[in-house]
Amino acid sequence: MKKHDDFFSRVYEVVRSIPPGRVTSYGAIARFLGSSQSSRMVGWAMNQSHNQSEFVPAHRVVNRNGVLTGKHHFEGPDVMQQLLENEGAIIEDDQIINFSELFWDPMQELSL
Repeated sequence: MKKHDDFFSRVYEVVRSIPPGRVTSYGAIARFLGSSQSSRMVGWAMNQSHNQSEFVPAHRVVNRNGVLTGKHHFEGPDVMQQLLENEGAIIEDDQIINFSELFWDPMQELSL
């Protein structure tokens, strides 16, 4: 097993914990995992999440400003937005308008 495979597995575990209707950021996940400089690696994990046998709700992970930066990794250009809107997100120009209201911080919600 490659070192990043273990990190990716830990990322997927956190992402599977995000409740419907809530979102978090790449950086919040990286900080929770004790690797605050690894936001990009969290993004790489999200890019590969569709290969997992157990569903990973990758649509609930956005950048620190609530922008849908990973939307091009979904099956269509509007899929990520549609999934989030179905869960109560208000989105304009690829950005979640009610981001602070929906933000889910794993540091506060999960225990190590």
